[in-house]
Amino acid sequence: MSSPSNLVDVTSPEHFTELMQQDLNRVSLLNFWAPWAEPCAQMNEVVKELAAKYPQVLFLVIEAESLPDVSESFDVEAVPSFVLLRGHTLLSRISGANAAALSAAVSSHASTKPANQSQSRTSAAPRAASDVYVANGGGTSAGGNAADYAEADEVEETEEQIEERCRKLMDSAPVMLFMKGDPDTPRCGFSQKTVNLLRQEGVEFGHFDILTDENVRQGLKKLNEWPTFPQIIVKGELIGGLDILKEQIETGEFKELLSQ
Repeated sequence: MSSPSNLVDVTSPEHFTELMQQDLNRVSLLNFWAPWAEPCAQMNEVVKELAAKYPQVLFLVIEAESLPDVSESFDVEAVPSFVLLRGHTLLSRISGANAAALSAAVSSHASTKPANQSQSRTSAAPRAASDVYVANGGGTSAGGNAADYAEADEVEETEEQIEERCRKLMDSAPVMLFMKGDPDTPRCGFSQKTVNLLRQEGVEFGHFDILTDENVRQGLKKLNEWPTFPQIIVKGELIGGLDILKEQIETGEFKELLSQ
C-alpha cells in the first residue's frame, strides 16, 4: 500500500513551516515519533490508515528527536504524541499509543467547519499547544507500591506533602529510576538508554513514570535541584542523569555505591 499524498514526512523546521502555511483552515495531525519506540511503529500504521480515510486532513510525520525545534515548540516530551490543529489553533492532543482516541479525534474534527475566530481556542503560534499537559500515556511502577501514587496529581497537595511523597518514592527501592514511560515502553531516548545501561549491569531497580504525575515531576526537580529526567536515585540520594550514570559505571564508582 503506497502512502497517501496527504501523509508527509517532515524533513526540517522550514519544511514544517511551509506545509503549515499552505492552508490556515486545514486540519492537520502532527505525529511525533521515534524509530526506537515500538509503540510508534504501531501508531504510524494507524496514522497511515487515517490518512487514506481522511484525504482532507494533512498528516505530518515528525521524528521528534531529529527535529527538536518543532518538538519543543509543541512541548512534546515523549513519544508517540499527536497534536491536532486547524491552522495554528489547537483542537486536541493525544499522548501514547491510543489508536481509539486518535481515530475519534480525527473523525471528530475532519469534517467540521472552523469556529468563529473569537470563539476558537487561540493561537498564532505552535507554542499555544503547550497549555494542555500530555500525561495520559504509559504505566507507572515504583517498588511494590507505585499504585498508591498513580493518581496523586488529581488532588491538591501542599509543597510539604509533595516533598514527603517524593522522598518516599526515592526510598522505595535501593535503585530508583524516575523516567518517561516504563522500562518496557520508554517514551524518550534518554530514558531508554538509561534502562539499557542498568539492565546491562544486571541492576535491579524500581521505576516511576513521571509523565503520570505532575506533582512528583516538579517536586523532584525542586527537591533534587536537577531539572531534567531521567533521574537515577541510589539509596535515597540522587546520583544524576544518564551521563553521570555512564561515567560512574565506567569508573566503577556505581558498583561501589551499590555495595556500600
